[in-house]
Amino acid sequence: MRVPDIKVTPPGPKAREIIERDRASIATTTKTAPIVVKRAHGSIVEDVDGNLLIDFASGISVLNVGHTHPKVVDAISKQASEFTHFAGTDFYYDVQARLAERLGAITPGKHRKKVFFGNSGAEANEAAIKVAKSHKKRHMFLAFLGAFHGRTQGTLSLTASKARQRAGFFPSMPGVVHVPYAYCYRCPYKLTYPSCDLYCANIIEDTYMKTIAPPEDTAGIFVEPVQGEGGYIVPPPGWMDRVARIAKDHDILLIDDEVQSGLGRTGKMWAIEHSKAIPDILTTAKSLGGGLPISATVYPAEMDFPESGKHSNTFGGNPIASAASLATLDVIEDEGLVARSAKLGEHLAKRLDEMKERYEFIGDRRGLGLMQATEFVVDRASKRPDPKRRDRIEKDAYEHGLILLPCGESSIRYIPALNITKEILDAGLDVLEECLRRAAK
Repeated sequence: MRVPDIKVTPPGPKAREIIERDRASIATTTKTAPIVVKRAHGSIVEDVDGNLLIDFASGISVLNVGHTHPKVVDAISKQASEFTHFAGTDFYYDVQARLAERLGAITPGKHRKKVFFGNSGAEANEAAIKVAKSHKKRHMFLAFLGAFHGRTQGTLSLTASKARQRAGFFPSMPGVVHVPYAYCYRCPYKLTYPSCDLYCANIIEDTYMKTIAPPEDTAGIFVEPVQGEGGYIVPPPGWMDRVARIAKDHDILLIDDEVQSGLGRTGKMWAIEHSKAIPDILTTAKSLGGGLPISATVYPAEMDFPESGKHSNTFGGNPIASAASLATLDVIEDEGLVARSAKLGEHLAKRLDEMKERYEFIGDRRGLGLMQATEFVVDRASKRPDPKRRDRIEKDAYEHGLILLPCGESSIRYIPALNITKEILDAGLDVLEECLRRAAK
């Protein structure tokens, strides 16, 4: 099979017909590209017009084990034949308990943990908000500019990725103070690492806690170890540890959002493991279900809600999603996908760095494992973002058989499945290079 294989430039006639029906009947959300899938397996997507495309988006980092992995499909089928739903927040079943035990064992820290199951990253972070408030009896939070923690009214108050995500929805949950993230390529303080001595972390304690974020009122610091929607921003060495130390020194919970970066994506099981920090609360979703909606909020047992009914839902920990999640964790472990992400990530970074050297409009290449991005600029001297060029490259890519996703103001993210073959990875990068060559003209 030759991939990519474009028979008609997407969107083809069948795709256009479905897109029109979609636009007429489905709520306006965040559609990125006019790709209409018919079937998919591994890292290859077939659209309704017979085109074969290479997937570097993985359903927004949902498909860490690829599309329709046989072990995940088998687990879904087996569980569906037994029972599909039994309200795991009101009753009991073994598959949910096994998944909670597994997550307690593989998340950072040796302490006894409990898990709240939801259906999405936003739900996981909403639960983290309530766990933190309930345990600390405080109601303020620190979060970071560029952060994305969800679009529900609670998590929207933590999100600071793009103004349009918040516009028109004020007021959201009060009490959130945002501070600049460690975005070294565009340091908000115009400093340089390491001579800066991690000023962007120290300022939390030196300024914010002395003025508008009193520690005695602050329940937690929400942080993505690698910012996702904000542009795949990787903080410099030592930053995460410094933030964790500040939280600990002031008896504030460190809340680690691993919704996009977790489960092997960065070459570690959890992105925070690139540091020595141990989070108090960890949230995960996206790739946890191998393609099915499930999320988890993991926290120390002593932080559990003091009474029944303080927090609950209907579908969290659904048996089919739980079975798919256990199978996904098996695949990650059995196929060594965390180590594979680190190894393939080095190859991906090398090729992206070579492209950066060739094209002046690539200002930065950053990432960990198979969570990489390039940032497009008008020129390297000014570093002025160039989202129009980014968007043209993304369009050119899917028209030639490579599925990409944007992030940040002018970046493209590269998040293939962790079990993508090197041959298919290189084939996708070859398409990208051709797109960059055309963009340069």
